Amino acid sequence: MAQDGRIVGIDVSKAKIDAFIRSLEIGISQPSTPAGEKNLIAWLRENEVQAAVMEASGGYEKRWVVVLRAAGMSVRIVDPKRVRHFAKSAGRLAKNDPIDAAMIAWFAETFSDGVGLPHEPDREELDRLVTARVSLLKIQTQIENQGEHKQPPLVVKAHRALLRTLCRQLAKFEAAIAARLEASSEIARRTEIIVSVPGYAEQAAAGLIAWLPELGHISDKQAAALVGTAPYDDDSGEHKGKRIIKGGRRKLRNLLYMPTMGAATQHNPVLKAYYRRLLAKGKPPKVAVVACMRKMIVILNTMLARNQTWNPPAVPCPS
Repeated sequence: MAQDGRIVGIDVSKAKIDAFIRSLEIGISQPSTPAGEKNLIAWLRENEVQAAVMEASGGYEKRWVVVLRAAGMSVRIVDPKRVRHFAKSAGRLAKNDPIDAAMIAWFAETFSDGVGLPHEPDREELDRLVTARVSLLKIQTQIENQGEHKQPPLVVKAHRALLRTLCRQLAKFEAAIAARLEASSEIARRTEIIVSVPGYAEQAAAGLIAWLPELGHISDKQAAALVGTAPYDDDSGEHKGKRIIKGGRRKLRNLLYMPTMGAATQHNPVLKAYYRRLLAKGKPPKVAVVACMRKMIVILNTMLARNQTWNPPAVPCPS
């Protein structure tokens, strides 16, 4: 990120934002209104800022991402936990919105392991559609789980009505997602590459495009870390701890788990052979599925970088 020029750290809340430029030691606070957006952009241009960094803030950051990218600025979203740990390691224990903005700017200047992504309206709309679909699926699952237990007739009737409505709305979302996957030649090509993988269909492709736009533009290690499938060491001296996965984009990991399990157990000969080798080594099935997910993310990262569809050499599956 340091190569993008002057950086501003932005702390986002529901009602306002606080921005800080460390190289100039100046800051500004603006309300989350059209006038506030206009004033922020004017201030950033006046101070020749080329890149903005902000934390993921429960969705409140999204409107500012659109505004900043529309103004031609590079935008990077960072993990709030990393910024907070960074602040603590620097001995900065005080916390308020202006201080947070300054810490975000300092973090961005220190760590340049992110990719500033361009303004992509089609992908951003796909993101919102995929997020909404997943939310409806969670509600559907909750209602179905409640239906496994005996309920009063009125509750049963209400649940049936809700499930019918949810099914109709989910069908609409899926149709909208399918249309959005063809909205631009770039998204359509990325979709074609991802669905060429045996076991990965449109919904997995939509999740990867919406929630991991960096795929194909970063290293394999970065891709695995962003999804949260990279195992980390826990060793110290003679102690050899258990390697576990940490962090990453949980919602994407959750979305890919079932398609990956299907690919590893039924549909994909490469993953199937890898999955069976892991089981033969004594790995628990869930651990083996996550390992397959990591392998698949690395493969997809290479495929997208090379603009190539699935075409591996034949892999015999062990009996």
